[in-house]
Amino acid sequence: MNTARPLDVWAPFAERVRLHLDGALHPMTRTDDGWWHSDVGAATGMRYGFVLDDDPTVLPDPRSPRQPDGVHEPSMLHDVDVEQWSDQAWTGRQLAGSVVYELHVGTFTEAGTFDAAVGRLDHLTELGIGFVELMPVNGFNGEHNWGYDGVLWYTVHEPYGGPDGLQRFVDACHRRGIGVILDVVYNHLGPSGNYLGRFGPYLAQGHNTWGASLNLDGPDSGPVRRYIIDNALRWLREFHVDGLRLDAVHALVDHTATHLLEELAIEVETLSTHLRRPLTLIAESDLNDPTLVTPRSAGGYGLHAQWDDDVHHAVHAAVSGERQGYFGDFGSMQCLATTMRQGFFHAGTYSSFRGRVHGRPLDTRRTPASSLLAYTCTHDQIGNRATGDRPGEYLTPGQLAVKAALILCSPFTPMLFMGEEWGASTPFRFFTSHPEPELAAATATGRIAEFAAHGWPERDIPDPQDRRTFDASKLDWSELESGHHARLLATYRALLALRAQRTELTDPWLDRVAVDYDEDNRWITLHRSGIRLACNLGSDPVTVPFGGRPALWWDPVTQDATGAATVVPGHSFVVLEARP
Repeated sequence: MNTARPLDVWAPFAERVRLHLDGALHPMTRTDDGWWHSDVGAATGMRYGFVLDDDPTVLPDPRSPRQPDGVHEPSMLHDVDVEQWSDQAWTGRQLAGSVVYELHVGTFTEAGTFDAAVGRLDHLTELGIGFVELMPVNGFNGEHNWGYDGVLWYTVHEPYGGPDGLQRFVDACHRRGIGVILDVVYNHLGPSGNYLGRFGPYLAQGHNTWGASLNLDGPDSGPVRRYIIDNALRWLREFHVDGLRLDAVHALVDHTATHLLEELAIEVETLSTHLRRPLTLIAESDLNDPTLVTPRSAGGYGLHAQWDDDVHHAVHAAVSGERQGYFGDFGSMQCLATTMRQGFFHAGTYSSFRGRVHGRPLDTRRTPASSLLAYTCTHDQIGNRATGDRPGEYLTPGQLAVKAALILCSPFTPMLFMGEEWGASTPFRFFTSHPEPELAAATATGRIAEFAAHGWPERDIPDPQDRRTFDASKLDWSELESGHHARLLATYRALLALRAQRTELTDPWLDRVAVDYDEDNRWITLHRSGIRLACNLGSDPVTVPFGGRPALWWDPVTQDATGAATVVPGHSFVVLEARP
């Protein structure tokens, strides 16, 4: 039923606000709390916007549900069609015990749409994926972008398929038993199409790395906080999304007694109780602070999980040998073993990259490792390299398999980045499509300057504004069945199947993980009750002083007559089961 309803907007800065509805202007009435209301009814599909004071520009609704013509144009009223859902039997999925798959809608398929992504969901089902995590899909200016330049948080990027496309994608995932996590950005807004500052005090005085900070604790910050929380609840309630990944929460400046993250956790738990299905909040944070995932009853914020870059750094540096930048403190077997047992490597220890003590210890007896997401790749760890090269460009297939085994046999919640399961040869580059020439030039120049400081010549840095940079980042699905790609994919499937079969591998308690290693010979063994994972990070065969029945391997292993030792080939792994 398409019922007309009145429109309102929070605009305390304005002295006069008029509603622009299908070409006609209508006066609005202000209340004491800064909200403006219209008595004119509007129906789904109508175009509308707001005219502030004497400026004739029609501005889109800060809570716009749809922007069919881009973020600078009028909004369109849109309702999620409840009759189109077919997921009535979906009761949700808990994060613990599941595997997450991060993807970018625009480069996951050649077409770069939600509907095209649905066509690849069976691949994820066969792989054993429990959740898809979508990089941001809210409204940003231009055609293609990573999504972190969003300016209209309530809408869905039209070239992907808009809100109806997102609904179809979530519904299709649920029919296959896959949950959906949506990446959302609440720490800044993009550089083009951000009109919030015209309406009210949405922005604070300070800035973070990416732009102006949100006003979370200053005067009139209450409606700003509500703007964020209502946005989060919209995805979970109206679009049936199962969880949110909260981008860079360390950049949220909030000095109130109840941090925004805790307030959000309270509201999400309330909605989860009402919907009778689990809803998950995952933070991205570089603080190594367990407070995020500590229950509110124990003084924490009550989020369900956080990304753990220390696991990535420990695995990547040990396997690849890279030591530049933030990898400087990582790379040893001792570092890898510590991280696998404690979750964080920097836990009240000195970080040479930061030049200070960093992090805080995780209570491994009370905080499950499933609340930490571990990965060999993410959009950041690939895309923020100078050329967006994936590990397969500089590592052997065996090294890729070792990295996968370390993550998938760990006690953490594993996350894959699209294409890693077959060692995709396509890069994932930083790309933008800013229509404004000045902004486009500044983005390209800034990218070149950033890597020139690290010795990269200008000619080697892909221009983020060049359409070819975006097109080159699209996955090549024809690779799956060929050569080492097919072999690596089979290994990922086998590792994920083993993880699904064996309780030992999803046991989330770090105090039950034992690790042995040999620094000189470059091997490490994870003991998970009745299962051992032995990895050889070196290029020559090594003898690991542990036996067991080989259940899964990259290259065949040999054992001595007693079965008490195992010879693991170079750049390989083996999963050993305890003999009866």
